[in-house]
Amino acid sequence: MASFKFCQECNNMLYPKEDKQQRRLIFACRNCAYEEDADNLCVYRHEIVHAPSEQTMVLTDLSADPTLPRTLTPCPRCGHQEAVFFQSAARRSDTKMTLFYVCSNKACGHRWVD
Repeated sequence: MASFKFCQECNNMLYPKEDKQQRRLIFACRNCAYEEDADNLCVYRHEIVHAPSEQTMVLTDLSADPTLPRTLTPCPRCGHQEAVFFQSAARRSDTKMTLFYVCSNKACGHRWVD
């Protein structure tokens, strides 16, 4: 993982810079001429964290899954009386215990949260 590096001559922060002639990554000080080779080529790492509601959109044909529990809750879109429900699969501490419902009408397939 990328970390901060500091100049050994003036203690200012080193910034990533490309050496175009030798095609390598170096860290250079903006205040003096100090440079050092990069031991880790990772300059920035962007981690995408999906919300639980986004993760449920990946699943398809939930209404046909025989392992999921069913309830007699009417669909807000089509009015069908049966729905499949499940809890969020996210294991993060900031997620709530939310129930997600999917209409069991194959033509509708509407998803909602209680």
